[in-house]
Amino acid sequence: TEDGVRLIAWYSPARGNRPTLLYFTGVGGCVGTRAEKIRRLRSMGFGVFMLNYRRYGGSGGRPSEVKNVSDAALAYDWLWKRGLKPSEIVAYGESIGSGVATQLARLRPVKALVMEATFTSIVDVGRQVWWCLPLNLIMVDQYRNLEHIKNVKVPLLIMHGARDSMIPVNQARHLYAEANEPKKLAILPRGDHSDLYDCGAVERVRDFLEALDANVVMPVPARHAPQLEVVAA
Repeated sequence: TEDGVRLIAWYSPARGNRPTLLYFTGVGGCVGTRAEKIRRLRSMGFGVFMLNYRRYGGSGGRPSEVKNVSDAALAYDWLWKRGLKPSEIVAYGESIGSGVATQLARLRPVKALVMEATFTSIVDVGRQVWWCLPLNLIMVDQYRNLEHIKNVKVPLLIMHGARDSMIPVNQARHLYAEANEPKKLAILPRGDHSDLYDCGAVERVRDFLEALDANVVMPVPARHAPQLEVVAA
């Protein structure tokens, strides 16, 4: 990195015309703890570039929102310098990683944005427990997804578990309502926070990206039509 920190990343190139997912994990996640998810994505031919945040998975330094987003842009540039086009790179964020991916989608051109088990902001998540504290004043890293999503102009997929015990599903619905078209929301009925790939999420990612590759126009919901898709597990 520009400040001299060495980061550990794992990269598997895509096969054929599949895109590469620039994947950002949840808190404490790293390549080792996401090995099965990587395996399943690779089995479908997708490329995966997963960056271990500072302090995790062998990477040096200390993480922060500013540094994580800066490192995400560095990872994107690494792929770009090796010949990947913006149309071949998907920003993918899981939990807190959705905050990194959303900001990357503002900073760099990407094919699409995928948000898994996401939130409106870390402040909103924290208020579920510390409702009486002025978290918006004392929290440094706030990852304001609701603010940033309004400036994202690429196709969007949001996936969330209906039984998420950490982040209420209504936060995903709120994000979806404020996002630009084209967009898709998949609520997985049996999904909690960290098990969405066992509830059909990987298939939703595949279908979403294949539709983009096939130049399928994602339908815009009518004004009073339901704005979400419930996927049977």
